[in-house]
Amino acid sequence: VVLRPRLASCTQLNTMQTQQRTGFARVGRAAPVAAVPRRAGRAQGRRTTVQVEARKVALLGAAGGIGQPLALLLKMNRMVTELALYDIANVAGVAADISHCNTPVKVTSATGPEELPNALKGAELILIPAGVPRKPGMTRDDLFNTNAGIVKALVEAVAKHAPGAVIQIVTNPVNSTVPIAAETLKKAGVYDPRKLMGVTSLDIVRANTFVAEAKGLDMKDVDVPVVG
Repeated sequence: VVLRPRLASCTQLNTMQTQQRTGFARVGRAAPVAAVPRRAGRAQGRRTTVQVEARKVALLGAAGGIGQPLALLLKMNRMVTELALYDIANVAGVAADISHCNTPVKVTSATGPEELPNALKGAELILIPAGVPRKPGMTRDDLFNTNAGIVKALVEAVAKHAPGAVIQIVTNPVNSTVPIAAETLKKAGVYDPRKLMGVTSLDIVRANTFVAEAKGLDMKDVDVPVVG
């Protein structure tokens, strides 16, 4: 996603920026939640995306390196009505800064497990970038051992307080955290395979960039699907 300096304010940013390469669903004011398949405009319509309309979006892990820019993108999306930001610490300041962006989206914050239900209540779309990034020397097993527990705990709360929400897992390793989320939802009796998905947007963006540079291609003509 490119935030172009020439735009004068947040409200002038086209909401399609969040869909171009983030993979995150478009969200809006209409209810109930309805998934509508549509063709993405990029790469001659080869990629199929899903459009989701929702009144409230909950972002779990909003104070992190992925959560903060994602929170800003959601605040700038004029189709979002309410944005609930959650993290275990430092999220109140993030919410305050994000709320200053001149769009009508209502921003709230919740800190710690005790306040998590408040963020989830009424949410129709839940994004989970919570977790630790992979650090030098860490294996994917190390990453999994840390992030698996984080995702499991959050999804347990989702199953209890927002069982009908659409859930998007950003936390790595995605090919492991999504199955954990699925099993957690199954155990709670609220699993719906149509409402749980993993997000590989960053991998797609990187793959498109690397291939375009290696082959001397225009990036708008490169579309590299990434699964898992």
